[in-house]
Amino acid sequence: MVKKTKLEVVWDKPAYASFQLAFEYIKKDSIANAERVRNEILKITKGLPDHPEKYPPDRFKKDNTGNYRAFEKYSYRVAYKVSAKEIIILRFRHVKQEPKEY
Repeated sequence: MVKKTKLEVVWDKPAYASFQLAFEYIKKDSIANAERVRNEILKITKGLPDHPEKYPPDRFKKDNTGNYRAFEKYSYRVAYKVSAKEIIILRFRHVKQEPKEY
C-alpha cells in the first residue's frame, strides 16, 4: 500500500498581508468578530490538505486546468493553488473588491 503524504499549506506573503489587514480592520469594530473570521478561515485552510479539491476551480484564473481553486467565507474570497507538494494560498480579498484575473 502506498502511503499518501499530506500536502503542506503555505501562504503567499501578499495574501497573508491582506489577511492580516482584514483582521485588523474587523477588529476596529469587534474583536470577537475579527477572531471568528480569522479562526474560521484558518480552520478551512488547515483542512485543505485533507480534501484539496473540495472547493470549485477558480473562475477568475485564465486557462485554469483545475489546480487553481477558491472558496468564500464571511465575504472573503481565498484563492489557492494545489501542486504535487503543497497548497499555496495565493489571494485573500473581500468579495466586493474588483476581481483580478490572473
